[in-house]
Amino acid sequence: MARRFHDVEGFAGELKGGVVAIGNFDGVHRGHQAVLARAIEAAHASAAAAVVLTFEPHPRTVFRPDQPVFRLTPAPMKAAILGHLGFDAVVEQSFDKGFAAQGAEDFVAGILCGQLGVRHVVTGYDFHFGKGREGNPDFLMKAGERYGFGVTLVEQFQDENAELVSSSRIREALAQGDVAEAAGFLGYRYTVSAEVLHGAKLGRTLGYPTANMSLPPETALALGIYAVRFRRADGTVHDGVASFGRRPTVAEDGAAMLLETFLFDFSGDLYGETCTVSFVSRLRGEEKFDGLDGLVAQMKRDEAEARAVLANLTPLSPLDAAITFGPAG
Repeated sequence: MARRFHDVEGFAGELKGGVVAIGNFDGVHRGHQAVLARAIEAAHASAAAAVVLTFEPHPRTVFRPDQPVFRLTPAPMKAAILGHLGFDAVVEQSFDKGFAAQGAEDFVAGILCGQLGVRHVVTGYDFHFGKGREGNPDFLMKAGERYGFGVTLVEQFQDENAELVSSSRIREALAQGDVAEAAGFLGYRYTVSAEVLHGAKLGRTLGYPTANMSLPPETALALGIYAVRFRRADGTVHDGVASFGRRPTVAEDGAAMLLETFLFDFSGDLYGETCTVSFVSRLRGEEKFDGLDGLVAQMKRDEAEARAVLANLTPLSPLDAAITFGPAG
């Protein structure tokens, strides 16, 4: 598990002098993983710490607070994924307009060299930083020469179909409910993490008790019914079927969005646990039924379809194995 630091000023001294990958890395998708793999390789080659420098909250949310970005991996999830990839530490630099106004030279001298003591920096080919985006790849390369650290710039990543992978494309796929396409870009199944909350407990009376989770309001996943893998805090995994939406058959108009997961072959109390849900396949959109009988009949069909989808589930990658199948990280 990677150590998390919420600001460069608290960075542990024994980790200084490491190889630092810099970027937002929302989603930690396959394009990001190409950058991150180069950092891991460089760290191993020099027997140095492997560190990620990222920024919280997402810069787009800071500059456009009325349009908060749909985060694919909020900070705790991102840190867990980076730990699975082999990083020793994640530095979540606090990002605000004051930080954004810092000059590129100050960023290099004060943060990269002063606080982190970087040995080597790895980032994407189009990385810009500092006030007015004055820090560009060429600036970073020359700064490395001046201050004595190495720089690796990683070219844009394309998948097997020569398609460019980006967080925006993944958000678009999820907005359409295409969790399979999103998984292809991510290299693992799209996964959310949240605390299990008390609900109306109607599911119990219908024979389908659910684990209820509230996701961030900016979550733009398509409403509907999904086949999922549910993982408890202790690493125990269960297959299930989940509804993400406003429950139109049983809730009032305008009800809050809720993720409700029915776990197959499970009985127990999950309230207060922070668990994860990995989305495998979208079965259908959200529907409003005339009554509870029609709803229950459809839920039985959803359960049967989800069981079939999940029966022979295999990992997409070692990272997917860790997130979707393995113990909690």
